[in-house]
Amino acid sequence: MLKSTLLKATQAGAKVLQEYFNGTFTISHKSSVNDLVTEADKKAEAAIIAAIGEDYPDHQILSEEIGEIQTGSNIKWIIDPIDGTVNFAHGIPICCVSIGVEQDGEIILGAVYNPIMNELFFAQKGFGATLNDKLINVSAKTSISNACLVTGFPYHWEEAVNNPLNVLQRFVRQGLPVRRLGSAAIDLCWVACGRFDGFWEHHLNAWDSAAGYLIVQEAGGKVTDFTGNAYSPYQKQILATNGHIHEQMLKEINSTH
Repeated sequence: MLKSTLLKATQAGAKVLQEYFNGTFTISHKSSVNDLVTEADKKAEAAIIAAIGEDYPDHQILSEEIGEIQTGSNIKWIIDPIDGTVNFAHGIPICCVSIGVEQDGEIILGAVYNPIMNELFFAQKGFGATLNDKLINVSAKTSISNACLVTGFPYHWEEAVNNPLNVLQRFVRQGLPVRRLGSAAIDLCWVACGRFDGFWEHHLNAWDSAAGYLIVQEAGGKVTDFTGNAYSPYQKQILATNGHIHEQMLKEINSTH
């Protein structure tokens, strides 16, 4: 039942994305001029929460726009109605609905759906990960030297030895291809299906990664924080790889040179 509700809610949000994509909608700003929220974000969020509420009105909700709805339930739905809002607002088709289901503090289900590209990623803990119902696996590359990487940047950061630009510079100076798509949920899913070999980011929120990180793990990948410890969506820093290049990436991220 949880799975069917998750897929129903994901489709409900995606329908709003499809209706508004490349259309006309209002845009407002949050923490900075490029930290956007659109009319579509709010309508997609409402559609998702309504779909969940039809089946589980007592479950907890943590969603990007409305924040947290606390109840006595041991199940929490962690929602990003549109991950990649800046892309969405500019008509760039790298955006998605991302929903993770947490039970007793553990993510057990995740769905990430980009309706513009018609790609639905899904994972259930212990049952593998799929793209449009076909099993997916991380890449088999064993060396960072021929890896294709992806990252993202926060809207604000402090000047420090290992700030996002300095870490990026270390990878780029090795001649490595590093992409910046603008959607952490899609970045994670593209690691899961082998398009990328590794993804790192310095400052994420739970709704950015809750679904995607489970999808990576269920596809055979490895996800940690920057110290190499087990990852939680409530941590800010994330490294997700095919597992083979994980230690190599940790070394570069934590280098002081």
